[in-house]
Parts: sequence; C-alpha cells; structure tokens
Amino acid sequence: METFTLGGIHPPEHKELACNAAIESCKPPQRAVIPLSQHIGAPCKALVEVGQRVVAGQLIGNPEGFVSAPVHASIAGKVTGIEAFPSPMGRMVPCIVIENDKTDEWAVFEEDPGYIERTADELKGRIKAAGIVGMGGATFPTIVKLSPPKEKKIDAVIINGAECEPFLTSDHRVMLESPKEVIEGLKILMKVLGLEKGYIGIEENKKDAIIKMREIASGDRNIEVHSLVTKYPQGAEKMLIKSILNREVPAGGLPMDVGVVVQNVGTAFAIYEACKFGKPLVERVVSVTGSAVVSPKNLSVRIGTSVSQMIEQCGGLKGGAVKVISGGPMMGFAIYDLDTPVTKGTSGIVAMEDKDIVHRTKFNNCIRCGRCVEACPMGLMPLMLSVYSEKGMYADAKDYHLFDCFECGSCTYVCPSKRPIVQQIRLAKTMVKP
Repeated sequence: METFTLGGIHPPEHKELACNAAIESCKPPQRAVIPLSQHIGAPCKALVEVGQRVVAGQLIGNPEGFVSAPVHASIAGKVTGIEAFPSPMGRMVPCIVIENDKTDEWAVFEEDPGYIERTADELKGRIKAAGIVGMGGATFPTIVKLSPPKEKKIDAVIINGAECEPFLTSDHRVMLESPKEVIEGLKILMKVLGLEKGYIGIEENKKDAIIKMREIASGDRNIEVHSLVTKYPQGAEKMLIKSILNREVPAGGLPMDVGVVVQNVGTAFAIYEACKFGKPLVERVVSVTGSAVVSPKNLSVRIGTSVSQMIEQCGGLKGGAVKVISGGPMMGFAIYDLDTPVTKGTSGIVAMEDKDIVHRTKFNNCIRCGRCVEACPMGLMPLMLSVYSEKGMYADAKDYHLFDCFECGSCTYVCPSKRPIVQQIRLAKTMVKP
C-alpha cells in the first residue's frame, strides 16, 4: 500500500456510524436557499427576479468570470427573495430563495447515449454548463482545472476516493452504489484531457469500495485503483499525488505543475450525469453523522436544503449536542444557524456531543515540543507560523512558507498546549498578500 512520506496523523475515524447506511433521498425542501457563490472565484449574477417561477435544473445564476460556475434551481416554484444568508463558512452571501410549488417540474434535458464519442470541447462545454465544482469541499470550478495553460502538460488524472476526514462516508457510499458512473466520469476526464491513463486512490479502511471499483475497472487496463494507507490527510491533492505517482508539487505550486489533475469521487459522478443526461449539479450526497445524531445517514440532497431538515430526517439531535460542523471535524466549519443551506461543497454535516470536543479551555504558550512539525505533511514549521500570527507579525509568518499550508489541522490536533494553530494561520493569510 502507498502513502505520503512526511507527517500525517491517525485521528479516530468514527466512520462506522454511517458507512453501512445506503444513500437515501432527502425530501425536496419547502424553501430552497441557493447561494450565488458556491465556488472559489467570482460570484454569479442573478438571472431571475422576485415573483418569477422557475423549474428544477433551470439556470438562475450566470458566472461573472473565468474562475466561476453557473448556479441552477434545485426545485420548482416561485422566487420569493434575493437576499443575503449565512454560508457554511459563516460569511453572508447573496442567495436566491425559491418557495416549492410541489410540482417538482424539471427543465428538459437531452440524454446522449454516445456522450463518450463527443469531442473534448463538447464535453467541456457540458461540464461548464452544469456548474460542476470540486465536491470534496474545495469547490474549485472543474472547467478551470480542465483548461490548464498550454505550457502545463497534463499526463495523469486521479480520482480522489480517500475520504480521509473522520466521520464522513458520502464518497464511500457513492463508490459502493454507483461505481460504474464514477468510472465513466473518470473516462470522460481522460477524454477531455487527452490521456491514456487514469488513477483512483482509496484508503484501505474502505476495502469494500476498493474491491468494487477494481471489479468495475478490471476490463480497462488504462485505469488503476490504488489502495492507500489510512492516514490523515491522505485525501489532500498534494498528498495523493505523492502517494500514487511519487511526484512532489513544488512550494507555491499546483498539481498541474507536475502534470496532474485531481478530481473528487462526487465530482466524477456529477461529470457523468452532465455529459450523458445534461443534468446540472443541483443535488449531492451528504453524510449527516456524528455522536449527536440520532440515526446517522447518507442523504441525496437538493442544493439549498437547510441543515435542520437533513438532521430532522436523521431523527434529530440528541440532548447532548454541542457543536454542528459543515464538513469534517478536521477542516470543516462550525455553524451557528441550522437554517444554513447545503451547497455544492457540503460533503457532510457532523453533530458532536460534549465528550467528542477535544478541548474548550484557554490555550497555553508554545513549549517548542516539535510535535506540530512532525505532524505537518508539508514539512512546515507550524509553531513559528502560529507564534508570529499571535504576535501580529504576519510578514514574518510569510517567510516560513505561510501559503504552502493547506490548513489540514494536523498541527492543532497534536498540540499539547491546545493552541489554535490552524486558526492563527488562517488569520495570518488574511493579513498579507500571497
């Protein structure tokens, strides 16, 4: 089995809570709150007005820049508002509010059985029109990844099935229940990028998914399914590239700098649906799990559905619930409003009881033990980044390769002084230019 070399940690997985729960459809919301910014890059411009009726799959937000992605209605009904709502990251973002008229009417999409024979440009056009973004949480517009500069020669594409975050199991279930569709999504990516070779990386704690994906890919010698050591953050792009291809992305670089494009399992599935059925990205699989959830599940959810509705479908929260996180516990964001909507990047909702919270006491001074340095998969010195940020010396933090940190949280997890290292690093990033 393969893995990356530097750092990494082994937090408790807790995947047993939902890994055996088959994907279940979540009831379409009575009110969908659809953010116009569900991606890295420029927000969309609203194409609808208050009072207008829309149908599911209809384009309602037009991208305003190259690094952007269109937004579509997830339900049929009347637009009742265009106003700001809190995003999973806590920021207020403009959203289109749609009141469900219960018809569940969809826009007309044209199925194309011969989609794989289309040209690379035609397939890229469908992916762009569908508004597909990275669904592992980063939400980088997929069309941008598939349009590298001419001088960046891509020779490998990797499907990320590691799902290394504790608790989360949505990708696991997609690989078990829709393996053919994920493989077809990979083949589309290979066609678009003009590649002969494709890879899928899955952590060894998902043995059933490894077996299933290898079974489906067995007839294609150009696709390899790799079993990876279970180690956080195995699913980070740079770690995955190191594990599978033994290539190191340079400091300040991107996967394209070493000839690689990485896409999430959910993204591959969405690409397949867009290219074969013309379906835009209006729903996704979300793990609703954690010790404070009565009945953890994996739900297929319409974009714009509230967190509270998903939790209700899972039996609600236990009395000891103290924290609800959008995403996983390592890189996710605690949310303060359960009416926060699901977005394209919402891979999971984790509700935790008091016993699962690592600490809530005041942090102490750095004792220079070096544990954060040992845990850092990027080979950085998180202690120095943290101390400089704490003292407001942000320019000095930049000298320690501040922007090479991808905020995995391994340093914070191992710190005996309970220092909020990754939070201090995030602060420093906002105070200086890359």
